[in-house]
Amino acid sequence: MTDPISSAYRLLEASQVHYQGRVVGTIASLDAHAPAENYADCFVRDFVPSGLVFLLDGRHDIVRDFLALVLKLRDQQEEVEGHRAVAKVMPASFRVLCNEAGEEEIHTDFGDRAIGRVAPVDSMMWWLILLVAYERVSGDTAFTRSPECRRGVRMILNICLQDRFEIFPTLLVPDGSFMIDRRMGVYGHPLEIQSLFFGALRAALELLDPEDTESQAIHQQSCKRLDQLTEYVRHYYWLDEDRLNRIHRYRTEIFGHDSENALNIHPESIPDWVSDWLPPETGYLVGNLGPGRMDFRFFSLGNLLAVLFDLADPEQGRRIMALFDQRWSDLAGMMPVKICFPAMEGDEWRLMTGSDPKNIPWSYHNGGNWPALLWAFVAAALHAGREDLARRAHDTAAPRLYANGWPEYYDGRNGRLIGRRSNFNQTWSATALILSHKFIEDPSTLDVLSLKGYEKR
Repeated sequence: MTDPISSAYRLLEASQVHYQGRVVGTIASLDAHAPAENYADCFVRDFVPSGLVFLLDGRHDIVRDFLALVLKLRDQQEEVEGHRAVAKVMPASFRVLCNEAGEEEIHTDFGDRAIGRVAPVDSMMWWLILLVAYERVSGDTAFTRSPECRRGVRMILNICLQDRFEIFPTLLVPDGSFMIDRRMGVYGHPLEIQSLFFGALRAALELLDPEDTESQAIHQQSCKRLDQLTEYVRHYYWLDEDRLNRIHRYRTEIFGHDSENALNIHPESIPDWVSDWLPPETGYLVGNLGPGRMDFRFFSLGNLLAVLFDLADPEQGRRIMALFDQRWSDLAGMMPVKICFPAMEGDEWRLMTGSDPKNIPWSYHNGGNWPALLWAFVAAALHAGREDLARRAHDTAAPRLYANGWPEYYDGRNGRLIGRRSNFNQTWSATALILSHKFIEDPSTLDVLSLKGYEKR
């Protein structure tokens, strides 16, 4: 192994969380000077690349113990007085502490310790996707099809598929409920959640038996929702040169089922940067969509997961990767991959982020570059037949991450600067590189993320 990969493995081993003598996760950061206390937690979303590395290395028991523990931790969520009891989400994170008697205790965070006090929506979706990956690699159906796991799958689906006040097939969430866990104007129907929702539904259909009487109704409902979600995202979220021209000429205040402008998007809402930035023969899925609102920002993880999970159709996947290719300095730069483009600045930044000093323009969630996204980029590029882009991203990131001490994120329009408040020895920065290396060296390892439980009819 090369020096960066060896170094990344050393960090992964040092980050392990132990409970009752077993490894049950990895902490977010080994930086002793991390400003936020919860960087010593094991985050569910952060553990996913660690878990995939463990699976591909044959250390299946670590992933099984993590999945089992997180499933049990759901029951620790406290209910707010005055709220009706509802099905519980997965925790955002947990940590193992010793009490005064020297006994191990697990402390969970369901959003009550988060910056904005928002319950995590993505944890349960990542848990489902990792559960399928575990079954595919280990073959341990005794665990994945156990009554406890099937009950967990059904409860997750009950949360996601419950009736709401809207008619869209997409999932409505507040700001701060996924990787972008601070106020960034992503309330509503952000793309990242829709891609994860799609992946979670496909994972659930792979795990549930349609002949099982307890699962029949929710299996049928999931199939129908998946059909609707796929068609809706591929049509309404997609933006290319042709669609941009049509939106530019939209008529508004048009009623009825035949209206081309069904969501009443106003042409005046198209930002000035879009028409000059979007090259011909490329395209992407916009960041958010709702009544009278289209967020034209490019969010990398949502697009990459849409390619990897086949929420985007093959032609859309090809065009998304072509956009990365032609706008490399904007979307990858000196440290792949930029979390979103462009950054909000000026009055827009003040109004949309609440003048968040951590999300200043071209930093952190507001246009920062995140090495943690490298594995998703490499996987999506290989899935779309762009090995050249996968290798370019990996070869760009590896020497800098190693030399810089595994920072959490980078700042600047092209990701040249180590993040102003970035932690070092960030675990998922290291595991993203290891996983990318494995995918490139043996593309068949991508099968660990293949969700085959559903094919659109």
